[in-house]
Amino acid sequence: MSLDPTQANGGARTETLQRLRAQLHRAATSPANLPRVFGLTPAELRQELIGVLARLCTEQGVAFSPDDREILAQEVVNQIVGYGPLEPLMRDPDVSDILVNDYRNVCVERGGVLYRTDVSFPDEESLLTFITRMAERAGRRIDTAQPMVDVHLPDGSRLNAVLRPLSLRGPTVAIRRHRPDVMRIEDLVRTEALTPEMAEFLSRAVEGRANLIVSGGTGAGKTTLLNALSRFIPHSERTITIEQTAELQLQQPDVIALEARPPNIEGKGEVLVRDLFKNALRMRPDRIIVGECRGGEVFDVLQAMMTGHDGSMSTIHASDTREALQRIELMVALGGVDLPGRAAREFIAAAIDFVVHVQRLSTGERKVMQISELSGLRDGAFCLEDVFIYEQRGIDAVRGRVVGDFRATGYRPKFLERLQALGLPLPRAIS
Repeated sequence: MSLDPTQANGGARTETLQRLRAQLHRAATSPANLPRVFGLTPAELRQELIGVLARLCTEQGVAFSPDDREILAQEVVNQIVGYGPLEPLMRDPDVSDILVNDYRNVCVERGGVLYRTDVSFPDEESLLTFITRMAERAGRRIDTAQPMVDVHLPDGSRLNAVLRPLSLRGPTVAIRRHRPDVMRIEDLVRTEALTPEMAEFLSRAVEGRANLIVSGGTGAGKTTLLNALSRFIPHSERTITIEQTAELQLQQPDVIALEARPPNIEGKGEVLVRDLFKNALRMRPDRIIVGECRGGEVFDVLQAMMTGHDGSMSTIHASDTREALQRIELMVALGGVDLPGRAAREFIAAAIDFVVHVQRLSTGERKVMQISELSGLRDGAFCLEDVFIYEQRGIDAVRGRVVGDFRATGYRPKFLERLQALGLPLPRAIS
């Protein structure tokens, strides 16, 4: 909730609000008061600011109701210890992403669809101050010499910011909200991202230590699906997760989470995903989950999949399962590994069992579009067989939802033989 400066006396009221807000902010953040302010809880700080505001209103002859004073005090509290104008959006459980294109233009994603909000910052300087404060709180720095930053916020959300001159419209921010409640496979079935039969098949694949690659575009739900599938890793196994930015939330008792580190302001101290992966192999993992393959680390992931770390998983950006394999082949080549084309494809085919493709559709719905088994090579090309697919027929104009069907193709995966050897139940849909 925020005060509406257009009410009552229009422009004069706007100026009064801005002046009082600035005076409150200066009073709370003065060098003499700042150490004490940070020792207060937000509620205690709000009460003190309400008292200061009452005194200012009396001195300046400004008539503000107690409710208005509380609202204004809360806005200043949000500026100092919270998320400023973004505070209501950060508290909205339906918001998955907050996108500040410039200080006047803030959008959010709800249910996979972007919406323009009426939220804004007073000016560009206020937005820059907010970005700087968020970076400093995370122990990072952002300025003209280092105009990009990617940090974790106190609630676990991830903030990425870019300043001028890289961002031509001025400071810009993208916040990926952290969700403390991990989506389960049952939740994905309930939202019709996949069918119960597909969920059972994937759970059996994880239990049977299949090596999985989850592909999809940005915001398609790759990490969400990976989190849901990780639930089926037995609690007796030791799992190590490796990410550029930590998002996975495994629930097993024996999980080690590793996160890459960017270089400091002097350009030193960088730790790459590939460095973490090599170290993880010395930590006696049963499985390794790499949040996303982006470069040369894909070769290390494939090697681990082939050398005693069955059941490992990762994600990759791609538009379908076949393109995912092509991108992996390209990353192996660009990673400095001297393998002829066919040898690289044989290496990939020997390591990966299934590729699962997820997609965010035009309506904002997320669907598992393909579950495909990589069964080897045929005439030097990947032999990729769809086990399940989603076929879209159109969009229901009334409900605003996609019309389509999930379908088992009838293909019997070779992986079923491994499940039988392990004594695990076969998925009912294709047993």
